[in-house]
Amino acid sequence: MPAGLILAAPSSGSGKTVTTLSLLRALAGRGVRVSSFKVGPDYIDPAFHGAATGRSCRNLDLWAMRPDTLDATFAAVAEGADLVVGEGVMGLFDGAADGSASTADVAARLGLPVVLVVDVKGQGASVAALVQGFRDFRSDITIAGVILNRVGREGHRAILGKALEGVMPVLGYVPRDARLALPERHLGLVQAIERPDLDAFLDQAAGIVGGGVDLDALTALARDPLGAESASPASPAPPLPPLGQRIAVASDAAFAFTYPGILESWRAAGAELFPFSPLADEAPDSSCDAVYLPGGYPELHAARLESNETLMNGLRDAAGRDAVLFGECGGFMLLGERLIDAEGESHTMAGLLPTVTSIDAPRLHLGYRRITLAHDGVLGPAGTVYRGHEFHYARLVRQRGTPLFHATDAMGRYFGPSGAVVGRVAGSFLHLIDRETS
Repeated sequence: MPAGLILAAPSSGSGKTVTTLSLLRALAGRGVRVSSFKVGPDYIDPAFHGAATGRSCRNLDLWAMRPDTLDATFAAVAEGADLVVGEGVMGLFDGAADGSASTADVAARLGLPVVLVVDVKGQGASVAALVQGFRDFRSDITIAGVILNRVGREGHRAILGKALEGVMPVLGYVPRDARLALPERHLGLVQAIERPDLDAFLDQAAGIVGGGVDLDALTALARDPLGAESASPASPAPPLPPLGQRIAVASDAAFAFTYPGILESWRAAGAELFPFSPLADEAPDSSCDAVYLPGGYPELHAARLESNETLMNGLRDAAGRDAVLFGECGGFMLLGERLIDAEGESHTMAGLLPTVTSIDAPRLHLGYRRITLAHDGVLGPAGTVYRGHEFHYARLVRQRGTPLFHATDAMGRYFGPSGAVVGRVAGSFLHLIDRETS
């Protein structure tokens, strides 16, 4: 089992994602077989990790994953690697609304040291108080060093270095540089799949950040994870039961929000997966007995999707032959009757669920969810409990018929019925991560 470490930050917006990507690329460029994970629920950042390392990035989630799932996921991350690097979520001590599942909790669970990425723009000697506070806040984790981000000229660097003498080793100074910026939209960064220039960006960023960070000192901080001697990539019960024996999986820039561990667990259970692109007007393979429509950005491509007759007829044909169709968030929107885009234009969707969704008045829906099946179905009998999350700006304008789930948040507050089901067609705005019990 390789040694590892976790890159975290005092808060979101500190630059930890770009710093992590740059260091992953720089280490890979040295010939290090570096693998990575992302703390918490996130579809977008892991795709950038994979582009930086050439290896699949996984999510580790203490709130949503069973312990066996988390251990198997970490073992899969570590398999065949020389070094494992994790990227935290939000601030180091931030997590679910109930106070659990922070990056610090993951560091404690795995026994991995933390490297703090601190945005020092507009800050001088005060950085020492901030770092010392983070260093001493919890005794069950070790903050082993800091990387100072968005550093100004030599005078600024000298002030920062002097302030941190005796407080924390400084592993590097990353300059303010507009070339390190990544474009964003609602839900996060513009997706890796949409960046034809991504390799060039990563190489350039690796040169800038890698040139300012002592990579040897960074890797020397890595430690063996707790329980490494007993870790195994053997998988527990699949997070979600396979939707069928032959599963068509929507996969393109509009439907890219999939967790690799779920798809791999379906393959391990004997299912075959058949990717197709809704944006390219492809229909799910007619031999498939199930169709999985993950989340993504259908609202950005609503007019194109509406005009894709092969796609829409293929989805309707699949429902007509009694295949299972399951949509999460963006996939749920595609299965509905209409989707209203940001300009207020209404677009006809597949019409397989009695719903109308809209993003014309965006409002953030965000958080962990404990999800209980309302009826018997392909995901299990009524009462089966899953854990997952919600992250979208769209809303339901109209919904009729039978709900799919009942949901509560991380604090146990009831959110009411969620989603819709008609026969073997089902979906909701929720993303499932793992079953609650084996």
